[in-house]
Amino acid sequence: MNIVGKLFAALGVLSLSFIIIAWVSGDKAHPIVANITEAYLPQMVKAPKAIKEASFASEKILWNMDTRERLERELTVNSYYHSNTVWALKMSKRYFPLIEKILKEKGIPDDFKYLAVAESTLLNTTSPAGAKGIWQFMPATAREMGLEVNGEVDERFQIEKATYAACDYIKRLYNSDGSWINAAAAYNVGPGKLRSSMNSQGETSYFDMNLNEETSRYVFRILALKEIISDPKSYGFYLDEEDYFQPIKVKKYVTVSQTVPSWADFAHQHGVTYRLLKYANPWLISEKLTIKNNTYKIAIPDIE
Repeated sequence: MNIVGKLFAALGVLSLSFIIIAWVSGDKAHPIVANITEAYLPQMVKAPKAIKEASFASEKILWNMDTRERLERELTVNSYYHSNTVWALKMSKRYFPLIEKILKEKGIPDDFKYLAVAESTLLNTTSPAGAKGIWQFMPATAREMGLEVNGEVDERFQIEKATYAACDYIKRLYNSDGSWINAAAAYNVGPGKLRSSMNSQGETSYFDMNLNEETSRYVFRILALKEIISDPKSYGFYLDEEDYFQPIKVKKYVTVSQTVPSWADFAHQHGVTYRLLKYANPWLISEKLTIKNNTYKIAIPDIE
């Protein structure tokens, strides 16, 4: 190595030494340290805080080695599934106020709002099996619970009506055996399959049954989401107030009782874009609406 090369090498080692000394000493005012703290650093990975007891809808969770591990698994998964959990937190401010109001009105425990999070992350999503909306109704069940589902209207995407329908369905499930926890499990697997498992296994509690993988994890996922959303900072989620999505502002509602041949024309007549009309009314799934006897309330959004 020539003299110039040795000089540059020595300077490099000296610079690195200064960086390490400044970092270790905690001199945060040092410009080099300031640059380091803004750079990528490895993430600290910790196990979620241990839960010593839990409840759902005021029903105590059976606590043993099995149930503790099942809950800790879901706490770990959802604590480190950052994008999904952050999105659930952001959406909670938009939909929880309405969901909480309807749950209370219908006599359903408030904890069932976390079931909606477990089902859809509070998104109007579609499952591979064809379940849709925040409450993830299948078409037949949705129609059975009074929701309109056809080629032009899908009320599974209408949050208010779908929440009322979900409450009626949950109450039906609860009335079958008097357990809110079993009702939550039946919401996932279906009441017939849950009852069949009870009969074949001779058990009456969700926690004592050996169910399929998805349903075995389902109630624990709800419990984990309840814990995280109720106390996000304890699980490493720090959101400012402006990070949360607010409810969609509605300028007015327009009642329609005659066929609407074009939602695009309708939107423009009311001073909004086609996209924003559909954004505020995701249950309008066609470009038009054929009306025979029904009337529909259309939200005209006030979005800047």
